[in-house]
Amino acid sequence: MNKKILLVDDAAFMRMLIKDALAKNGYTDIVEAGDGEAACEVYAAEKPDLVIMDITMPKKMGIDALKDIKESDPAAKVIMCSAMGQDLIVSDAIKLGALDFVVKPFRADRIVRAVKKFLN
Repeated sequence: MNKKILLVDDAAFMRMLIKDALAKNGYTDIVEAGDGEAACEVYAAEKPDLVIMDITMPKKMGIDALKDIKESDPAAKVIMCSAMGQDLIVSDAIKLGALDFVVKPFRADRIVRAVKKFLN
């Protein structure tokens, strides 16, 4: 599949888990960022078809990166990931234009289902 996905999470292990799940389903054009600040830079440079982004990160929170990405590209497709108990932040993310949110810890098929929904 020729769809580029940007994975943004400060935990390299989490990026690896998501990347493996996506690769097993044919999504192999994947770029990564370890924080919200880098996410904005990588988004501008790579123009991915979809972003999967954690909410809680250093340097720039995911919610702030979402806002910046949507300001620069209103058509950006972003799926947010969050831990339990962040309902208010998840609600804000949806209001700012996130298409979906996936609660951590998640099952790989939940991420893949969301990606297929918004890329197909």
